[in-house]
Amino acid sequence: MTPEPFLALIAVLTPAILSPGPAIIAATQMALAQGREKALPYGLGLAFGASLWCLFALLGMAAVFKLYPPLFQAAKIGGGLYLLYMAVGLWRGARAPLPEAAKRRFGSGFMGGIILNLSNPKPALFYSAVILSIFPDPQGGTMLAAIYATALATELTLYATVTLAMSTNAMRKRYFSAKFWIDTIAAFAMAGLGVMLVLNL
Repeated sequence: MTPEPFLALIAVLTPAILSPGPAIIAATQMALAQGREKALPYGLGLAFGASLWCLFALLGMAAVFKLYPPLFQAAKIGGGLYLLYMAVGLWRGARAPLPEAAKRRFGSGFMGGIILNLSNPKPALFYSAVILSIFPDPQGGTMLAAIYATALATELTLYATVTLAMSTNAMRKRYFSAKFWIDTIAAFAMAGLGVMLVLNL
């Protein structure tokens, strides 16, 4: 077992995790609205939820989705509707005072983060493709555990970094001064992602 494939996995995962998507939007908004105490557990939940898709891919869920396309379509529709539900809550809370608005939008804590990242089944296929390209034939429980541990550590590190960076006093002051516009833009972005997930654009 050499370190090069695991470094390659980290290099591929990092931009994918940080690219604009439902989880990063939610993590950023939660950090700005609720601060570090609330946002960090939520971010760690997002990380753990995302890592579960890696675990599912290792256990063959991606193959199940490919074998039974209607199951994948149903999961996408359910996830897209959940994102639209979140977008509506975010938009309605754009003028609401803090912290109640953020709590209502995203649920609370660790479990709220897990639920959000499990609402989108596409990472199962992403992880499957990445794992097969970097580890063409991962054999044995030790290798599978090492792959999952690397993915989990990467997810935890990046989501924790985002939530901690965005929950600083300076960032939160800027957010408070433009809360309505930030929340409205985030709501439309979340809604767009939900529609794209349902329509497979």
